Amino acid sequence: MVQESQRYNPRTTLSETTLDDEEINDIDSPPADDYIVNVGDLDEDDEEAGIEDDGEPPAWAASQQRMDELREKYRRHDKDTGSPEYQVAGMTERISYLTKHLQQHPKDFSTRRGLVALVNKRRRLLNYLCSEDENRYVEIVSSLGIRHKAPGRVESREEKYSRFPKQKAVKKHLIKKRN
Repeated sequence: MVQESQRYNPRTTLSETTLDDEEINDIDSPPADDYIVNVGDLDEDDEEAGIEDDGEPPAWAASQQRMDELREKYRRHDKDTGSPEYQVAGMTERISYLTKHLQQHPKDFSTRRGLVALVNKRRRLLNYLCSEDENRYVEIVSSLGIRHKAPGRVESREEKYSRFPKQKAVKKHLIKKRN
């Protein structure tokens, strides 16, 4: 048998039940267990923004600073943002940053895909620069330390297929006679 104290008795009003002081929760003051850090615990005046715990700036900030320096060095005039040298200098720094990132995170395939696209874009820019002005091409490749093979000359059709034997002669009985 079920005793009376074990039966379910729904509460209908607050006056019918007796509540302890612990059970009444104040809406304005949430329990301390719900929060990891309270508002007054944060001290922002002794930390500098952008500086990691070891005192060094983050890797992306150092990379951005080196990228700006390289772009400034290879800029052709004050407002240059589109010359191949300017673009190749910025891409080279981004490529080195992404390479370091992928050494730390080898399973980051989306970054790997972006890196391959960036290397191909830089290669196309260097091909263009080589065809336009070979001196500027040699200067930027040597100063940035880029391994790039200069594009070769495109062969004509006769040059391309001259090393293969000629097609066999057509048999006489397959040629249609003209009347």
